[in-house]
Parts: sequence; structure tokens; C-alpha cells
Amino acid sequence: MNWFVTLLTNGGVGTTVLMLSVAIFAGLFLGKFKIKGISLGITWVLFVGIILSALGVSCNHDMLHIIKEFGLILFVTAVGLQVGPGFFKSFKKGGLAMNLMALVNVALGVVITVVIAKLSGEELTDMAGVYTGAITNTPGLSAAQQTVRDLGMEAAADRLANGYAVAYPLGVVGMILTCIVLRPLCRIDLKNEPSNDETVQPQPEKQATTAAMRHKVNLIPIFVIIAIGIILGSIPIPVGMSAPVKLGLAGGPLVAALVGSWLGVKKGWFTTEFTDSHGVWMLREVGIALFLAGVGLGAGSSFVSTIQAGGYMWILYGFIITVVPPLLVGLFGRLVLKINYYTLMGFIGGSHTDPPTLAFANNMAPEGCKLPNTGYATVYPLTMFLRIFTAQLLVLFAL
Repeated sequence: MNWFVTLLTNGGVGTTVLMLSVAIFAGLFLGKFKIKGISLGITWVLFVGIILSALGVSCNHDMLHIIKEFGLILFVTAVGLQVGPGFFKSFKKGGLAMNLMALVNVALGVVITVVIAKLSGEELTDMAGVYTGAITNTPGLSAAQQTVRDLGMEAAADRLANGYAVAYPLGVVGMILTCIVLRPLCRIDLKNEPSNDETVQPQPEKQATTAAMRHKVNLIPIFVIIAIGIILGSIPIPVGMSAPVKLGLAGGPLVAALVGSWLGVKKGWFTTEFTDSHGVWMLREVGIALFLAGVGLGAGSSFVSTIQAGGYMWILYGFIITVVPPLLVGLFGRLVLKINYYTLMGFIGGSHTDPPTLAFANNMAPEGCKLPNTGYATVYPLTMFLRIFTAQLLVLFAL
């Protein structure tokens, strides 16, 4: 069995691909299980990667970094293609108020992160990692890591990943708990809650598709969008600090995909059958799985030592960052703006760019109700931009 031990520990290309595959299929399998209706879903891929790395599995660092970043690019590009055609329409039909709520939600999260760093004495760079995990925003983590790497701070990039990994689990659970707690606080009776009447409709109507159209994916526009997005993401934006901020490898492709899909559908270059196809959905799922597996396999070796060195407090800090902003904003949205509860749950998921919360909201909603998807898609793009920028700003403030 020496050959097998060598395969697991030599850190070569084969080992790296094998461990990525194991982390993904094991994580996806575990994600199918629910405890009291709650599942961490694809988040398990991250945890399996951490476990494998903590057990001593060796991967090629450079290869892991490339695969991780490319996975993230595929994910945000696919998301932009899916929500782009309806995103700009949402501002004409009530989406402005929800996006302003999302802006406040992000601002509260940043303020709380800074306050915790000041009161606890934690390094703000470390808290930036906790922040990205608490809001379950993987592109924000990537952007923050890219910023510190550009400044030659590789160790800080690893600690960012550790903070993210530590805070992520309760980030997912915390948002779902927020949705649950809002019901008694706002005295919501699901039996009397409308499930098909809402003023905000950001997504285009679903068009009939044939089986052939569902499986036909034109890769040319996808990679044109990625190429344009990489260029956009590399443009430095001066902010009067030690380094400029950038849209980065996540924000650039997202902007290009949003505008490209909206313009493409409007001009008739392609249809919503393409932007919402099974192929684009597959790109999204493969992309986020590769990214989470890469983060886990890269961070696991120092994950345990981080917890033992006091990182367990990051779990508490992350939970506060997760729960307080959406709870306050959610109360305002329901009690003042009278937003539908199903839409509000989708908003909470979208304002933290968290698919598990959306899945929970869809499970809570009656069959055929699309209001959670509406709330999620309305605020997701703007929130993604804000999370990417604020994660970088937190790092730059610390320097």
C-alpha cells in the first residue's frame, strides 16, 4: 500500500485533484442530511476540505490556488448570467427600497466588525476574515486575500481564510435562525401570509423550454464575459489608502455577467433560456464547489491551531456579525415597510449572499411560491459588490 500512501502525501497534481474530488463528493453527500429541517448544504465541502488538510493531506499549493480562483470566477459569472436580465427591472418595481435596506445591512456588519476589533483587541485583518465568514461571502474573502497578497502579506491571507472558516458554520445557521425569530417578533401567521402577491418582480417570466434548449449551452459568450470581467476586476480604484481597491477576480466577472446578460437578452443576442439553462446552473455549482474545497484544503493545516490559540472567540464574534444586522433590518422591513415574510426571508439570504438561507425559505414557502427567489435576486448583485469592497476596506484600514 506504499503507492497509496505516496499518492495521498506527495502533494502532486494527482493528489490535489483526488483530494478536491473527495472533498466535493463527500461534502455534497453530507449536505443532503438535515437536522430539524436545517442543512448546511454545499458548506460541507468546506468542512471536509478542512478535515482532510488537518489530517495531513498534502496538495500542490499553486495548483490549489488556481483551481480555487477559477472556481470562484465560474460561480460569480453564472450567478450574474442568471440574475442579470431581471436585476435592473427591480429598481423600477420597488426594488430600490430593498436595496437600500441591503446597503444598511452591509454598513451595520462593517461597523459591528470594527467595534468588536476595538473592544476585543483583535487584529482588524483577522476580523476581516471573520466578517467574510459571518456573512458567508466567499468572493469577499478572495478579494481581501488578493489585497494582502498584493502587499506581500501571505501569512495574513492564511489567517483570513482561518477566520472565514471558523465563522462560516454559524453564519449559515445564524441567518436561518434570524428568519425563524422574525416570525414571533413580528407576529406573522403563515396561514394568512400572501404567497403570490408582491410588488417586486425582478426576474423575467419563465419561458417554455424544450429539452434540447435546456442542455444546449453556448460557451463563447461565457468566456468572453469572463475575459472582460478579469480586465475590469484588475482596474485599480484609488481610495486614498495604502493600496487601491479592485473589483477583483470575483467582482469583475460579476459586473460583466450582469451587464452582459441584461444587454444580451435585451438585444436578442441570446435568450433567458440560455441565462437560466441547466448548463449555466451546472457552471455555478461546480464553481462554488471547487472554491470551497480549495479554501478548506488550504486552510485546514492551521485551522486547529487557530482555534487553540483563541480563535474560538471568533465563532462568537462571527455570530454577532451574522445575526444583529439582518434582525434589525428585517424588523424594519416587516413592521415599517410591510414586506411579505417570504420575500423578507429571501432578502435575508440575498443580503448575505447565502444559498442555504434561500433553500430554507423555499422550504418554508407554499409550493409554487417564488417570493423568496424574488427577495434574494433583488438584492444579491448589489450586496455582492458591497461585500467585496468592504472586505478589502477592512483589510486596508488595518494597515
